[in-house]
Amino acid sequence: MNLGPGQHALWPVPLAVFRHPDAEALNALLVRVFAALRATQRHARGEPERAFFASDDDLLQRVKLPEWQGFVQWLVACLRDTVTAANAAAWPAAWREGGVPLQVAIDGLWFQTSRDGAFHDVHTHGNASWSAVYVVQVDDEAERVAHPVYGVANGVTRFYGPPFQALGGAHVDLGNAYLQPPHVDVAPVPGQLVLFPAWLAHQALPYAGRRERVIVSFNARVHHAAGAAGDRLHGFAER
Repeated sequence: MNLGPGQHALWPVPLAVFRHPDAEALNALLVRVFAALRATQRHARGEPERAFFASDDDLLQRVKLPEWQGFVQWLVACLRDTVTAANAAAWPAAWREGGVPLQVAIDGLWFQTSRDGAFHDVHTHGNASWSAVYVVQVDDEAERVAHPVYGVANGVTRFYGPPFQALGGAHVDLGNAYLQPPHVDVAPVPGQLVLFPAWLAHQALPYAGRRERVIVSFNARVHHAAGAAGDRLHGFAER
């Protein structure tokens, strides 16, 4: 958006996409680990086999493999880069020049599997500032988009812009063309990490394929390493 003097683009929506450097080996391992965890959780809860499955969000504590620890460190590094870039204009100039010591708290990390048309309806993530989707497994692109019903939308993650709800009854013309399209689809690619604000409405569209769609998600809070005192940027008094 090209803006002239006195014009402002307010409240942008940051979204970042990364690719894991060794996704093929990592994902093959994760598929095996998640299959074992799913069987354990289903047995403990007496749950039947379903087209959609979501694990408990305690994978940080449950998985002890060194490859997993390296994966989590990569997630945190990507989040640090994204948060720093997204807040470039909001953080003090001294932080932008010399860096800021951040404390990243991943409050929940889990995996989900889907097949046979399963989907995850529109939702947001509370009590966090950032969330993520990392794709572990899905059909190859050509095979995925060839689905006779879902086509290119098969298993994508759809993000809804902030004006989406208002557009239901709004007049659309050239004057507000900048609001279009009201949503963005991100195709699932193994090894791909998408980081987005936790408040951003999104959903996983129905998926069907030869392979299950397997993803990892997490919620995170990001603080100044100094704690609450470092987080206060706008003079708010602590009570």
